[in-house]
Amino acid sequence: MEESLIRSSLNGNGDRLEHLERKAKLRFRFQLFFLLCILLLSITFAVTLGPVKMSALTAWKIALGHLPFIGDSLEVNWSIAQERIIWDIRLPRVLLGAVVGAGLSIVGVVIQALVRNSLADPYILGISSGSSVAATLVILFGALPIFGQYALSLGAFLGAMAAMLSVYLLAQVGGRIQTTRLLLAGVAISMIMSAATNFIVTLAPKDSGIREAMFWMMGSLAGAKWEYIPIPAVVVLVVSFFLIVQSRSLNILLMGEEAAATLGVNMETFRKVLIIITSLVTGTVVAVSGSIGFIGLVVPHVARLLVGTDHKRVLSCSILIGMILVIWSDVCARLVLAPQELPIGVVTALCGGPFFIWLLRRSSYSFGGGGK
Repeated sequence: MEESLIRSSLNGNGDRLEHLERKAKLRFRFQLFFLLCILLLSITFAVTLGPVKMSALTAWKIALGHLPFIGDSLEVNWSIAQERIIWDIRLPRVLLGAVVGAGLSIVGVVIQALVRNSLADPYILGISSGSSVAATLVILFGALPIFGQYALSLGAFLGAMAAMLSVYLLAQVGGRIQTTRLLLAGVAISMIMSAATNFIVTLAPKDSGIREAMFWMMGSLAGAKWEYIPIPAVVVLVVSFFLIVQSRSLNILLMGEEAAATLGVNMETFRKVLIIITSLVTGTVVAVSGSIGFIGLVVPHVARLLVGTDHKRVLSCSILIGMILVIWSDVCARLVLAPQELPIGVVTALCGGPFFIWLLRRSSYSFGGGGK
């Protein structure tokens, strides 16, 4: 009698857990679908807003008109000026913003898990500061002239890689990477690189160059072109797929060394892989957009409030939220002081600051947990 009661109780608990799991999956799918709809609407509105107003239907027709097979079946009822504004200026800018937002967001999620610190972001390892040093050298003194229009992007990428390598070497002790040393090395390299950047700016031969360098250091998508999109997009796509596949290891990373060893995850190797790929994504993204702050810091927290702590869900949501946030930040940067532009970093800081104040006031929120 007792045994049958226990068995029925266990079966009842199992059915209840299965029901809750199904419910959570359905909720997560709805959230993803909802975010995808917001992303499509954001792209649509972003390409229609500007000094020259344009209907969403015209914008989509122009975009689809450049696709093979589909374009041949569309009736051309737009002007050359409209086509140039949408296809050559606004659409590449919006799509580049989406790629940048996705890249910074996934790196933010990974670095917060890597260092187990809720205040970590893509720039805590000094990667952005390294990019800034190289970029200011290109802008102010014409470094890397043999690469022409790609000198700025390549310089920023090389600077990011140099900073990453410095942090990586400093964080190693006996061939192992310690989280605390990684953080401290990142802060130290970031301060040194920032000082170097300021020194370079003071030596600038032209005032106009200083303005351009400062604008780049606060982030901008003003120079977006179609040829800037493929490389960052492929890097972000491949890394996103890898991280989602490795989401279980990211969950284990938060449990500590002992739990990881018990569950058969080689944390040292995994940490090294994470440092390399996050530096690669950050360097690639910063090379085309400049330093855009707060995205990698804020987006992972928003995702956790929505879907909880499982990194598979956090990463998926963070990608979409990051895209949406950067797209709308760029719209604000374009329109608030039109015809002049604001750096995107100013907009993201103005949004990120109040968000963190609100987050601090939520007593139910803690790192790795969703709000109640």
